[in-house]
Amino acid sequence: VRVSRMPKYAQQLRDHDRNPCIAETDASRKCMDDNNYKKDMCTDYFLKYKNCRKFWHDIMMQRKRNGVKPEMPSAEERKKILESVEKPY
Repeated sequence: VRVSRMPKYAQQLRDHDRNPCIAETDASRKCMDDNNYKKDMCTDYFLKYKNCRKFWHDIMMQRKRNGVKPEMPSAEERKKILESVEKPY
């Protein structure tokens, strides 16, 4: 039996070096699962995810303007950035 591989795009979404908001994504999904897909029960999770995406998008755009590569910091570099700021999202 051949196991189907995850599509490349899906692999990238689960790659901690490419997707800074995996934990927020997983928390939102879990909330939806736990609450029978009642979106109004998960508003806080959605907002945290949205704020995470915005925070890292702004970082990427700043790095791009400054010519820094890669534009998305690695997971290790992001950890240091998060430790240096107070609750960005």
